[in-house]
Amino acid sequence: MARLLIFGLGYAASHLAGRLAGEGWHVVGTSRDGRAGTLRFDDRDAVAAEIAAATHVLSSVPPMDGVDPVLAGYGAAIARTSRWVGYLSSTGVYGDAAGAWVDETAPVAGRRPARNAADRDWLAIGARVFRLPGIYGPGRSALDRVAEGKAHRVDLPDQVFSRVHVDDIAAGVIAGFDGPAGAYNLADDYPCSQNSVIEFAARLLGQPAPPFVTLDTLSPMARGFYAENRRVASGKAKRLLGWAPRFPNYRAGLRALSATTSPIPVSTAPPTASGDQR
Repeated sequence: MARLLIFGLGYAASHLAGRLAGEGWHVVGTSRDGRAGTLRFDDRDAVAAEIAAATHVLSSVPPMDGVDPVLAGYGAAIARTSRWVGYLSSTGVYGDAAGAWVDETAPVAGRRPARNAADRDWLAIGARVFRLPGIYGPGRSALDRVAEGKAHRVDLPDQVFSRVHVDDIAAGVIAGFDGPAGAYNLADDYPCSQNSVIEFAARLLGQPAPPFVTLDTLSPMARGFYAENRRVASGKAKRLLGWAPRFPNYRAGLRALSATTSPIPVSTAPPTASGDQR
C-alpha cells in the first residue's frame, strides 16, 4: 500500500491528505500537539517508524525561529531513505521582481532568509520542492473575505501576484510523484492585481466592491504582501510533470467556489494576462 507521511497538516496538505486517503492511500500526519488522528511531531520513535514505513514523505512545515524543524529533527533520517520526498515551499523565495515573470531559474533571494535556506536544503536532499503563490479554495478565498466584510482594495494598480487553487496544488504534488527531483512553481496562468480578484468576488456575491484603504492601515504581514510584485510562471511543471491547473485563472476558480449565481452577467472569457478585464 502506498503510504504518505505528512509533516504539518495545514490547509493545502490536509486537502491532499483527504484526496489520497479517498484513493486508498494510508496517510499519516504530524502535529505539535498530537491531536486526534495525528502523531506528535516530537514523538521521535513513532515518527522515525513512519519515515521508515512510508513510500512518500511530504513536509508543509515552514521555518520557525529561523530553523526548519523537520530538517533539524528528521532531515538525516529522511535523506537516508530512498523514499519520494516533497516540500511545500513559497514563491516568496524569489522576492520582489518588479512585476516581471519568474521561473525556477530565478535566484532565491526573498526577504525571509530562513525560508530561502529551507528551500535550498530540501532541494539538496533530493526533494520535489513545490513553490506556491497565494493559496485559495473552499473556506479560504476572496469570496469569504468579501462575504465577511474583511476585504479591501489598495490603490496600487501596478502590483500583481499569482495564485493557485488548493485542488491544483494537490494535483501538482500527485503529478510530482512520478517526476524528477527539483523545484516546481505551481501557479495559475493569469497573474493580476489583488483588486481584480476582490472586485470579481464582490460581483459574484452581488455586493459592491469594498473601499480602498491605504497601506499604513494594514498589518505588517499585509504590507509585506504588497511590497512584492511578480508574475509566476509554471511552465516547468507543465513540461516535466504533465500538470495543468484545473482553474487556470481566478475567474474560473471563484466561479467554481461560488455557492450562488451571479446576479449580473459575467463573461466566461478568461481575463487578460494583466488581469485588467472586469
